[in-house]
Amino acid sequence: MLDKNGIAKRIAKEVQDGYYVNLGIGIPTLVANYVRDDIEVEFQSENGVLGMGPFPFEGEEDADIINAGKQTITTLPGASFFDSAMSFAMIRGQHVDLTILGAMEVSENGDIANWKIPGKMVKGMGGAMDLVASAENIIVAMMHTNRAGESKLLKNCSLPLTGVGCVKKIVTNMAVIEVTPKGFKLLERAPGVSVDDIKNATEGDLIIDGDIPEMNL
Repeated sequence: MLDKNGIAKRIAKEVQDGYYVNLGIGIPTLVANYVRDDIEVEFQSENGVLGMGPFPFEGEEDADIINAGKQTITTLPGASFFDSAMSFAMIRGQHVDLTILGAMEVSENGDIANWKIPGKMVKGMGGAMDLVASAENIIVAMMHTNRAGESKLLKNCSLPLTGVGCVKKIVTNMAVIEVTPKGFKLLERAPGVSVDDIKNATEGDLIIDGDIPEMNL
C-alpha cells in the first residue's frame, strides 16, 4: 500500500513533457518532487505562481514564496509571479493541461467533493470550482478509505459537490482507477494490495478486466 509520497510518485508518471500543470492542496503538492529530470514541466499555483519547483530544504525556505496551500516552495529559473486575475484567466481559459486535486469523495460517474464538510468551518472554496469547471484532464490524489475504513470512492457523493462528471482518473494508496461511463475501471494495484482488497474498499461499481498489474514506481 502506498503512502502520500507514493501516490504523488505514481501521479508524476502522468505528467508529460511541455505540460502546464496545476497542483491542488495536499498530496498533489508533492508531485513536483517526483517529475522526471528529462522533461520540462511548468507547475502553476492558483495564488499566482508559474514555474514551481520542489519543496525547499529545511533552512532554505523563503516565507514570501508560497503555494495555494500556504506552504513554502521553490521556483525554477524563468518562473513568474502574477495576480489572481491572471492566474484564473489561465485556468478558465483552459491553458492548463493537467489539474491534480485532492478529494474527500469521488463518485463512479466522476463527481468530486473536495471543498466542504457540513458543520465544519471552511475558510472558502478557493479555486476548486474554477479548476473542476475548466480543466479538461483532472487526476485525483486521495486515500481510498477514510479513517473509519469506509470507502471514499462511492456510487454517489454524500458531501457537497465541487464538480459534476469531471474526474478522469484517481490514484489512491491502493490503486489507479479510471472513471468510465460504466463506473470505476481498475487499471493498476499498489504493491502488496490484492484485487479483492480494492473491491472490498470500493463502494462504487468496479470494473475488473483481466489481470491487473502492480504499479511500476
